[in-house]
Amino acid sequence: MTKVTDTKPATITKSECAATPLFATDYNVYINHTDAGGIVYHANHLVFFENCRRDWFTQLDLNGYFLQANDGQIQHFVVSQVDLQYKRAILLDETIKVSVDKVELKPASIIFYQSIYRQSAQDEAADNAKAVLLSSAKIVVACVQNQITPDAVGNNESNKTVNNTAPMRPIRVPQLLRDAIEKAIAEHNK
Repeated sequence: MTKVTDTKPATITKSECAATPLFATDYNVYINHTDAGGIVYHANHLVFFENCRRDWFTQLDLNGYFLQANDGQIQHFVVSQVDLQYKRAILLDETIKVSVDKVELKPASIIFYQSIYRQSAQDEAADNAKAVLLSSAKIVVACVQNQITPDAVGNNESNKTVNNTAPMRPIRVPQLLRDAIEKAIAEHNK
């Protein structure tokens, strides 16, 4: 005998919606985000998360993902790990709320906890508005620095290959970025 389970979508009240995220913004879903059926292509969840992180950095007066160190080297960030949970489909022509819920600073990386919610316009006006969790992610972003590698001496092709295989190296989270994020977290927790 099979057991029937409740298949209602997970809904949360506005007050529970990521409690109070560090940053949240709305995005419109356009045709280029979707497949032929009008459902957002799975990889575009990551695009929305990326855009949200970038918009938060802009709000913090940071120059996006590229910072110049005192020695002139360019420091930037690469996604090194993603744990993404798909809960519900994101649909064409809807407005979604994407948030940075929590951030953990590590010595050479930043861990972002992010969410995407659906909320209808009619629910938004109500005090007991319900938001539907569409996806959530834990995204690890590593800090790296471009490495300038000298050209190999001579015509030895194996030296050129070895010298050019590591164009960047891991570095500590730049102090400017660390300070900006810590300040944002402190202000958020007041």
